[in-house]
Amino acid sequence: MKPIAVVTTVATREDAHRLAHTLVERKLAACAQISQIESVYSWKGEIQQEPELRVLFKTTDERYALVESTIRELHPYELPAIHAFAFEHVYPAYAEWIAENAGD
Repeated sequence: MKPIAVVTTVATREDAHRLAHTLVERKLAACAQISQIESVYSWKGEIQQEPELRVLFKTTDERYALVESTIRELHPYELPAIHAFAFEHVYPAYAEWIAENAGD
């Protein structure tokens, strides 16, 4: 079991809450954190600058495919940002909690 964080961004608090609640309720993520951010990006040849919400899901590497497919299913964007990073160091008891709460 390898704990990871999966990150996506959305435009509205409603979308952030819907994703967070769905993934935690389905035990695909042990936890979801929602943060306000400002994004600057290129989209269809134009530079965009928009307020967004970042949703960070704490889960395991084994759950990544299900987490990604669920985010894609529920996400309102045409091309959602979905990426993950592994925890290089993690408190063992916390890693165990993630595994227990992001699994079958």
